[in-house]
Amino acid sequence: MIKLLGAILILFAGTMIGFQQAARFAERPRQLRQLAHALQRLDTEIGYGHTPLPEALERTAVATPEPLASLFRKAASGILETESFTFRESWEQAINLHWDATSMRGNEKAALIRLGSTLGISDKEDQMKHIRLALLQLKAEEDAARDDQGRYEKMWKSLGILIAVLIVILMV
Repeated sequence: MIKLLGAILILFAGTMIGFQQAARFAERPRQLRQLAHALQRLDTEIGYGHTPLPEALERTAVATPEPLASLFRKAASGILETESFTFRESWEQAINLHWDATSMRGNEKAALIRLGSTLGISDKEDQMKHIRLALLQLKAEEDAARDDQGRYEKMWKSLGILIAVLIVILMV
């Protein structure tokens, strides 16, 4: 009876681990789309709304779901609360602080850090060009993330179950 209960718990745990890993592959393209929409909104706020950068970041955070909203909110508060920080420092600090909460990878992080090094130091047309360049890079990453999702999501679901079954067989 105890072995049966242990086997059921192992099967459940293995299945959940596999599904959790698969969910990360499904989450990444969704978060990349959300980030692209947020950057498009930032582009609109800067270019057409003539909104100052901290306020544009706040407005973008309001319209963006978590965990990305926290990133924009932290970048805005870093500029407003700490006058010794440049926008680049505030942006990098926000990215480094909130990046682990996302499902995104290093390529996206590098693109955002590059974007942060150009925002706030040039005119609005140049800032809009850099945002659009970052959007193109994120679009390429989103396409790659969709490919990875199609390739690995089902594999992780199956792998979690199969490893759990293997452990149960080895136990018996």
